[in-house]
Amino acid sequence: MAQLRFDDRVAVVTGAGRGLGREYALLLAARGAKVVVNDTGGALTGAGADAAPAHEVVREIRAAGGDAVACTESVTTPRGGQAIIQAALDNYGRIDILIHNAGNVRRGSLREMSYEDFDAVIDVHLRGAFHVVRPAFPLMCDAHYGRIVLTSSIGGLYGNHGVANYAAAKAGLVGLSNVVALEGAANGVLCNAIVPSAVTRMAEGLDISAYPSMGTELVAPVVGLLAHETCPVSGEILVAIAGRVARAVMAETPGVHRPAWSIEDVSEQLDAVRYLAAPLVFPVVPDGHGDHIRYSFDTAARKEGVRNV
Repeated sequence: MAQLRFDDRVAVVTGAGRGLGREYALLLAARGAKVVVNDTGGALTGAGADAAPAHEVVREIRAAGGDAVACTESVTTPRGGQAIIQAALDNYGRIDILIHNAGNVRRGSLREMSYEDFDAVIDVHLRGAFHVVRPAFPLMCDAHYGRIVLTSSIGGLYGNHGVANYAAAKAGLVGLSNVVALEGAANGVLCNAIVPSAVTRMAEGLDISAYPSMGTELVAPVVGLLAHETCPVSGEILVAIAGRVARAVMAETPGVHRPAWSIEDVSEQLDAVRYLAAPLVFPVVPDGHGDHIRYSFDTAARKEGVRNV
């Protein structure tokens, strides 16, 4: 296969000063993209600011013959999100790719987590995604081209101890990604979620002594394909962990239909309701929402029709 390149494409990568975001920016630039490297340079908790990480990545890209500019605005406000997208327009006149990778962590048990810590994480991950998607999406739709990658997490899919804020934000990003994919489909704008795992500063405080190889370079190519013009999917979730790449889906059991239910009926039928031998998957695009409703309505019609014969 010929090398997949990004010549003449303009990419914005949030949280690109370190870790996974840095790897994404370097890869896209090495393949020809012009990159806006966005990072406030704050601490893992989101506190503080340091322009050095974003500018250092830009220097790396330029030293390798690529083209990049730094933007140290924060994704946590609408104004910051607009400024990040505007940096692409001011420097390169367009935006083709948006990768929202910016993140922070404030750990704490659910019974002790402060409202401040909950909001601080939601502001970066979930609201931050909206703050950059909102100004970029209309531009992409008008251009009839766009690739958006939002960052979810295994914590968002399955939960984890001590990160209710992070898990809620990452689950919300799946819903946002689905809506972007649905509303962008008619205009050539694709959106997918990446569920990445790599040893970065996000792993601070964790025992990683038994981890297999989990470098950022094992994740970046997956994001690269999702950001490429040949990307064949939209509204999907791809997982990249320790060299394993997989697709995650929302699935349902076929379920049980009854014309009426009591609490006792639900109790008696619960095993059948939960029986997952033949799971149903309704792809987001073109109309997972409608397919779900139609399946349920058709099931009711068939069951009621049988009873009325």
